[in-house]
Amino acid sequence: MRLALKKAILNVKPYVPGKPINEVKRELGLKDVIKLASNESPYPPSPKVLKTIQEALPELNRYPDGNCYYLRRKLAENLGVDPRQLLFGNGSDEIIVLAVRGFVNEGDEVVVAEPSFLIYEIASQIAGANIKAVPLKDFYYDLPQMKEAVTKKTKLIFLGNPDNPSGKYFTQSQIEQFLEGIPPSVLVLIDEAYYEYVQADDYVNSLNLLKKYKNILITRTFSKMYGLAGLRIGYGVGNQEMINYLDRLREPFNVNSLAQAAALACLEDKRYYAELLKKINEGRKFLYENLKELGLSYVESFTNFILIKLDKPGASLAAQNLLKKGIIVRDMSAWGLKNYLRITIGTDVENKKLIKALEEIV
Repeated sequence: MRLALKKAILNVKPYVPGKPINEVKRELGLKDVIKLASNESPYPPSPKVLKTIQEALPELNRYPDGNCYYLRRKLAENLGVDPRQLLFGNGSDEIIVLAVRGFVNEGDEVVVAEPSFLIYEIASQIAGANIKAVPLKDFYYDLPQMKEAVTKKTKLIFLGNPDNPSGKYFTQSQIEQFLEGIPPSVLVLIDEAYYEYVQADDYVNSLNLLKKYKNILITRTFSKMYGLAGLRIGYGVGNQEMINYLDRLREPFNVNSLAQAAALACLEDKRYYAELLKKINEGRKFLYENLKELGLSYVESFTNFILIKLDKPGASLAAQNLLKKGIIVRDMSAWGLKNYLRITIGTDVENKKLIKALEEIV
């Protein structure tokens, strides 16, 4: 079968997700395990969302609405866009994959930052693209260099804002300068999976950019702030013509009925998620203060995760030691960030447990 396989697939390194809590419990014989490795929300969806999911259960014998009718209209109203500008996916990952499938042919070029969200590169490799990776500059996107990397062969540019794993964002003026001169035939995908966490006056108003630039696709998700990571639902926003083309590529029933109902309920419970944002901000502040006391350096983040540097005992060993204490974190060696851990901001109890464990390790 290897001989019949697409050659591009042979060079793809599979995405390795963070270990599930139950797996760590089984492996290490632990009763109490917390997961701070996958940038999930440490809080469950709102009670209203859980009630909506419960009410939707008896209809599981039916196929979901392939057009996400009610969610489409409510979300379009919230965003101030035409419903036909929206594309829904099995997580925003699927929108990313559809963009690559729709725009990138074998031998085309894709521009990414390095390091960045691994799915950008994996999806592009599967398509047989040549990837031009531009290193981060002090953990920020080097947008001028990414623009320099664009050639006549470039079909797609990935921009995470804020980015994973750096946690940094680029500003309105920076993206406007970047977009000027980018050929209209090049798709610029702005991944805003963490945009709900950003509280900065100069953060990009990407939806306004759609009025001027027809080659922009914005992706967002209900997996992070809204706590629906287990249901897998995200969406893309773009001009109507682009969305129409990409919609032809998706599976007919790619978003399940529980995910649609839950996402709609999320949009109707803004007060609950505003409270969650406050908790995340307080948790970030708590971690900053205690990391400083431990003498550990970190990268200032505008998301729900923080990059922490551990020269001693080193990130890999620290991750192993934390795992033995029932704390799952992400060793960033695979991203080329030696001696860095990526740690999701947890609940008050989880954050305190993490700091206590780090104190014992360092």
